[in-house]
Amino acid sequence: MDIMIVDDHPLFREGLKTIVKRDNRYTVCAEAGNGREGLALARDHSPDIMLVDISMPEKNGIQMVRELKSSLPNTQFIIISMHSEADYIVEAFRAGATGYMIKESAAGQLIKGLDTVAAGELFLDSALSQEVVFKLLQTKPNSPGGRNDPYATLTPREQEVMQMLAEGLTAKEVAERLFISPKTVENHRTNLMKKLGLKSTVELVRYAARLGLIDIGTWAI
Repeated sequence: MDIMIVDDHPLFREGLKTIVKRDNRYTVCAEAGNGREGLALARDHSPDIMLVDISMPEKNGIQMVRELKSSLPNTQFIIISMHSEADYIVEAFRAGATGYMIKESAAGQLIKGLDTVAAGELFLDSALSQEVVFKLLQTKPNSPGGRNDPYATLTPREQEVMQMLAEGLTAKEVAERLFISPKTVENHRTNLMKKLGLKSTVELVRYAARLGLIDIGTWAI
């Protein structure tokens, strides 16, 4: 089976590749260091399983999964993230992931995770708390986000703009990447800030970091 890895840390990608190569049933067909590159390569290679981080530049892992589910219906997605909080995990499964693993467990559980999702079953890291299962049981599949999740009320374009702004891009830079006008970017910014109840860029960055969309370690706030 073809495996694709999307993570912005080269050393971690190398570690995952080493583990995968130990099992001759799996082959790494492609790898990417950011979400946008990952989208393009995934559509080119149509992997059987994708291993995806959440916090990545340009487009986060949850956005990637959400966008690829329709165009790659036969691909399974395992999120491998440093985040073990229930909210991240629930959001990942809502987006279409079929597995979730924390990075600390990857060395011991990666092959088990691949085998599980390859068999058409859901995989949840054994190190994760029962709170995750409880939240999944309490969440209706067709109501992403729920009442307490304003991020889910954003449109896909607003989520994309939010991530880029949180990464520090200017409205002009966002406009150039998305092939829209700076005025349109500002309109999206105004709408998403209102929906999220945020009043400044600092609050936006902190909110994105809490969701796991960016690595707060790159910001001095």
